[in-house]
Amino acid sequence: MGIRLLIYLTIIAIGTILGYEEKISTNVGKKLNLIQNICLFFLLFIMGIRIGLDEKVIKSLLSIGYRAGIIAISTIFFTLLVIKILTRFIILKEGENRFEP
Repeated sequence: MGIRLLIYLTIIAIGTILGYEEKISTNVGKKLNLIQNICLFFLLFIMGIRIGLDEKVIKSLLSIGYRAGIIAISTIFFTLLVIKILTRFIILKEGENRFEP
C-alpha cells in the first residue's frame, strides 16, 4: 500500500470522525456544499491543464475518447443506481433525510 493511499484514507477518516462527532460549526456545515463545489471545480481545472500539457493524450484523444465516454456513462449510471438502492437503507424514518445539515 502506497504512502499516498494511506494519506488519503487518513484524511477521509479524520473528516468522517469530525462530521460524526459534530465538531464542525454550523456555519461551516451550511457552507460545505459551496466549499466542495469550489474544490471540485479547481480539481477539474488542474486535471484539464495536466491533460493539455500531455501531447500523447492530445494526439490519442479521439481514439480513447469513445472508450472513455462509455466508461464515464457506465460509471454515472451505476453510481446513480447504487445510490437509489442504498438510500432506501440509509433513510431511518420516512421523511427524515440524514444528509441535510
